[in-house]
Amino acid sequence: MKRFLFVCLGNICRSPLAEGIARDYITKNNLDIEVDGAGTGDWHVGKTPFHYAQQVGLEYNVDISGLKARQVTKEDFVSFDLVVGLDEKNVADLEKLGCTNVVKLGNYLDGNPDIPDPYFFEGYEGFDKVFELIEEGVINLINKEK
Repeated sequence: MKRFLFVCLGNICRSPLAEGIARDYITKNNLDIEVDGAGTGDWHVGKTPFHYAQQVGLEYNVDISGLKARQVTKEDFVSFDLVVGLDEKNVADLEKLGCTNVVKLGNYLDGNPDIPDPYFFEGYEGFDKVFELIEEGVINLINKEK
């Protein structure tokens, strides 16, 4: 079984969406893949995803309300086949921690973009675009790496 860990800054917006999208796709396609999410920072440990992330997920029939934020650990680098950073800063932070099996989600998208952090958007606007980027990247990643 393959194991993928999605990592963003606080584990309340992008990585929970990536985890939820991946779980949904894995279930619908009966794949033998396990996924999880984490953040490089510890500010939101134990909290549920940001309300706008939950809202956009539900609009696309992806329920992430039961997820809880956690901080990435060095053990994750061994127990997961692939650690997926949502932007270049996440990747750099993971590499500084010693992660060698890290990739950027944008590597699976045309143009290799960073996934912008919607936590810093003003209000809800833009969460749908972030969702669509994450969804495309996650599906491409799973199909390539499964």
